Amino acid sequence: MKCQQLAQQIEAKYPDATPQEVARLCLLLSTQNDDLTALADPAQLDEAWKKTSLRLQHATDQHAAMTDELEQLASSDPRAFSQDQIWVLVRAIKVQSQVLEMYVGEAALDV
Repeated sequence: MKCQQLAQQIEAKYPDATPQEVARLCLLLSTQNDDLTALADPAQLDEAWKKTSLRLQHATDQHAAMTDELEQLASSDPRAFSQDQIWVLVRAIKVQSQVLEMYVGEAALDV
């Protein structure tokens, strides 16, 4: 299956989706599934989307939580960071890496 065919299936399933949303779904589904021909089956497309959607929601939730922690951290003096504050930065890098991995399709960084 080519991306254009996948996009057509997505557009048929989600007629209100914007071109950007269709492109994003194509990218996410193609990076999360090695066998795109399996996605020609509507049931497998639904299952793949559910798995990808859950993974994306998990990463989004983690990102939102890290954003709050980073905003608090930004108001402090970096020369006086505690070990806990350093770990906040390390976790933030890991979360960003997970989000990037979803779009790139491979591990971006292993912290």
